[in-house]
Amino acid sequence: MLKKIKSSYLSLFLLAVVLLWLKTYLVQHIEFNLGLDNSLQEFLLFLNPIGSILLFLGLTLLSNKRKFLWLVIFHFGLSFLLFANVVYYRFFSDFITIPTLMQTNNFGDVSTSVTSLLKPYDFLFFVDTIILLAIGLKFKVKQSNPAVKGRYAAAILITAVLVISINIQLAEKDRSQLLTRTFDRTYIVKYLGMYNYTIYDAVQSIKISSKRALADSDDVAEVLAYNDLNYAKPNPEYFGAAKGMNVIYLHLESMQNFLIDYELHGEEVTPYLNSLSRGENILYFDNFFHQTAQGKTSDAEFLLENSMYGLPQGSAFALKGMNTYQAAPAILDQKGYTSAVFHGNNGTFWNRNEIYKSFGFDRFYDARYYELEEDELAEYGLMDKPFFDQSKPLLESLPQPFYTKFLTVSHHFPYKMDQTKTTIDPHTTGDASVDNYFQTARYADEAIEEFFAYLKESGLYENTVVVMYGDHYGISENHNKAMAEVLNKEITPYESAGLQRVPLLIHVPGIEGGKMHQYGGQVDLLPTLMHLLGIETKPYLQFGTDLLSEDHKQLVPFRNGDFVSSEITYTDGKYYDSVTGEEIEGTNSAEKLRETAQKTLDYSDRVVEGDLLRFYTPEGFTPVNRADYKYFPDESKAAEQVSSDTR
Repeated sequence: MLKKIKSSYLSLFLLAVVLLWLKTYLVQHIEFNLGLDNSLQEFLLFLNPIGSILLFLGLTLLSNKRKFLWLVIFHFGLSFLLFANVVYYRFFSDFITIPTLMQTNNFGDVSTSVTSLLKPYDFLFFVDTIILLAIGLKFKVKQSNPAVKGRYAAAILITAVLVISINIQLAEKDRSQLLTRTFDRTYIVKYLGMYNYTIYDAVQSIKISSKRALADSDDVAEVLAYNDLNYAKPNPEYFGAAKGMNVIYLHLESMQNFLIDYELHGEEVTPYLNSLSRGENILYFDNFFHQTAQGKTSDAEFLLENSMYGLPQGSAFALKGMNTYQAAPAILDQKGYTSAVFHGNNGTFWNRNEIYKSFGFDRFYDARYYELEEDELAEYGLMDKPFFDQSKPLLESLPQPFYTKFLTVSHHFPYKMDQTKTTIDPHTTGDASVDNYFQTARYADEAIEEFFAYLKESGLYENTVVVMYGDHYGISENHNKAMAEVLNKEITPYESAGLQRVPLLIHVPGIEGGKMHQYGGQVDLLPTLMHLLGIETKPYLQFGTDLLSEDHKQLVPFRNGDFVSSEITYTDGKYYDSVTGEEIEGTNSAEKLRETAQKTLDYSDRVVEGDLLRFYTPEGFTPVNRADYKYFPDESKAAEQVSSDTR
């Protein structure tokens, strides 16, 4: 072997590839908590370093001179990238991104504790580079002639591209839309590896920065003019009805509105939500629709916090976390509110730990603040009942008035649940996802009932607005056959559009409750809440309108350009009567509604993709300074914060 290395640069090159490959695989497996669930994911973790290693190190073969020097430099560079991410991960449980590197405020967080993050064995990250350098210098490896160099270089680079392509195809098989939906960065590293993740991050950053770089203040002026034309003034009957009250958002994961009053095996599936829909002081909107796209849950949050639409591709949470926003927490902060989010999952999922700073959330209680017993975990974090129970002392620690959001996870695809915890039998369609959906919905309903009991016992109920909203569909169109059995009717495109209804129930102490039939979507939640709290929304750039306003336009655009309204539904390229479901001709009024829906989406995209709010500050509003918000990402600080908050 050493004789071959002595006479062949290619042999040294292959040794460098193998050493770096094995090191990367071991580091990814040991140092990162990637949540490997099956043998395919295990195989991909082993496979994914080799493609990018061949690609980067293969570039050294293109050099006519000093190939060995470039090989050592590239090898060291990839080793350092791996090492830097390990150190960063030890503190943040996350991976380095280019936007994060550009946020210089983060450097202080790491630098003050960097020595405590280093481990005695960290020198091993660079041992193989040292070995490579020593062998090359000792044997003075001969350089290949140009002809051989070109042939080998082409073969290696083609192999690299082929391996990366196979890697992506296998990854998409296990996790569809991996690169378009921009999940947690952990998913990208798990499926594509550390080095491919870096390439992915660079591409995303370039795409994002290009649109932002081309925007200027003239762009926002046009959007503001459009916004003024569509403003809906508040209804005097409701404006200020909840002035000064606390706010609690209850995020009803995957809850669709057809569950309200639905009976299975002679039982109500969601008896408590049913009772709330008919309760005093509660407004129940039965024509309320989710408007999410690939961002799913994160899109729902984005809509309700900003009254703007998520991106047409990917997640604004993941791609636009550093934007300027005038979100609900920041608006209410300047009215004396304390804001917080509670979530029994990792704070990095959907980039929440970053974008919440841009929104102005004072506190973010993620999985680090909860006791995560194995028998109390759902697919995506802590089950709802222990989640609400453990959140009580955290909620009680907040100064009032507060603005809070509880993100539940039990009722989440694939709706698996320990059968000892279920209180209703599954459906009988034969489709497991659909059948189990009703069991996890019942569990979520019971958790909400327990939480409401706590609110009443603690005295919060009489001074708190509670907004319960479904975030997105739970059962996709892929299950229409089973859903036809569930609903006892054919699922046509019109019916499918109707199934995008999600619950919206708003408890407001002191008002007369009732069922509200106006059409609306998640983009309308922010102006509705602000007006209930007595805060005028006209100065802010928002694309929704107050659901309770007499000027509210009952047009609900979907992210793909379809829409529903009180009169017309447009889906799958056809128009339907919203009352009868009959297909109708595309009249001028119908076309105008479609154009309006698309224009609204386009203007929203301009604001989000161009970060246009940096050019506009409403009178009396102080822009958010991200440096003011720290969520104590390491466990020791999190524990100290909990201890301090709950004393």
